Amino acid sequence: MSQLGRALRAYAAATQARDGRAQEAELFRHANALLRQARQGDARTRARALADNARLWNAVIHLLHDPANLLPDRLRAAIVSVGLTVQREMRAQAPDFDFLIAVNENIAAGLAPGG
Repeated sequence: MSQLGRALRAYAAATQARDGRAQEAELFRHANALLRQARQGDARTRARALADNARLWNAVIHLLHDPANLLPDRLRAAIVSVGLTVQREMRAQAPDFDFLIAVNENIAAGLAPGG
């Protein structure tokens, strides 16, 4: 089996061992790792981190607008509001990376077991 094949099998096994919320929390933690690097990085590093975070939040907002989403309407609306604020901050001339990281940390914590 190729190295890629082994890697894909390992990834599949790892994701099956974690529930969906844990995987979602990991996405926010990964986005935060990139945002932390971007604080001190060059323009390319900042642009990449912001683009990745934007894709994450676009997906979250899209999923929350889905009528099949089972979260209560008020919670969905609150998270969408947070997401829109994050998107607005990311479009700022000088985005506040500490704010973006804090929001992502809070979302990840809410997704963690017992969160």
